[in-house]
Amino acid sequence: MAYYIFNVIEGGAAQATRLLRSSTWAIGPQEPHRDALAPGDVALVYLAAPERVFIGRAELASAVHDWTPAEEPASPGNSQSGVALTQYEEWDPPVPMSAVLSRIDQSAGARADFEVGVVQITRGEYETALSVAADGAKSTE
Repeated sequence: MAYYIFNVIEGGAAQATRLLRSSTWAIGPQEPHRDALAPGDVALVYLAAPERVFIGRAELASAVHDWTPAEEPASPGNSQSGVALTQYEEWDPPVPMSAVLSRIDQSAGARADFEVGVVQITRGEYETALSVAADGAKSTE
């Protein structure tokens, strides 16, 4: 199992939520981890600057593939391929990246801004984000 951030650079929360709910995620042909994505991997869904928040997570149900006729209507814009998702979860409230970064060792290069759409992270970084999300959910109950 590998851990990733799906970095939403364009389209914002509405686009990301639509993709989660359609159980698909577009993966561009130039993404550095495109060929590594596999069923069972997990991803945090992150809205890039200026929001810099995590809005959910999902498990991958497939490797990257060309869209099937059933998936194609849900795919964004001119995307030709992506992954199928399973067991997605939307977070309300969103989790600020600053709250996650404050709990992890940043000496290995952890940061809030990324230039690519798929970023590989460590298990510890993934679990820290889940912990912050759980803490946020408790504080709103």
